[in-house]
Amino acid sequence: MSTTVSAATAPAPVTPLSTADAELLLSAARRAADAAGVAVSVTVLDAGGHPLAFRRDDRSVLVSGETSTRKAYTALQLDAPTADLVDLVKPDGPFHSLTTALDRPLLFIAGGLPVHRDGRLVGAVGVGGGAPAQDHSFATAAVAALTGETPRG
Repeated sequence: MSTTVSAATAPAPVTPLSTADAELLLSAARRAADAAGVAVSVTVLDAGGHPLAFRRDDRSVLVSGETSTRKAYTALQLDAPTADLVDLVKPDGPFHSLTTALDRPLLFIAGGLPVHRDGRLVGAVGVGGGAPAQDHSFATAAVAALTGETPRG
């Protein structure tokens, strides 16, 4: 017994995140950072978590490249803006976190955003190198440049 799906009920195909999309996300995030005078690294992942594009600013700290990648992976895996998670990543919070001598979270994860198309997750962008709120705003500018709308968070 076979089932058929009519064209009227079949879901519309979703265009995946392309290399051109990834380059647009990179350049938009970097433009926003440059306008703010902040050197950043940007990582763009596809829906499978594979890196599509990465750019590190040589003026930024070396760790920001790894940070931007982790932010993108977190946004992709949780399908949520990482800025929504900042309050959870603190001592005694829902997410386990090591603390510094200043009793602040060792890991700040604000700046990664999922990228949606036709209501489906197609990838993620992560930005590292600035303050968490700055990185989030740079990622927001990148996603807005690609989708034409400002993501939540």
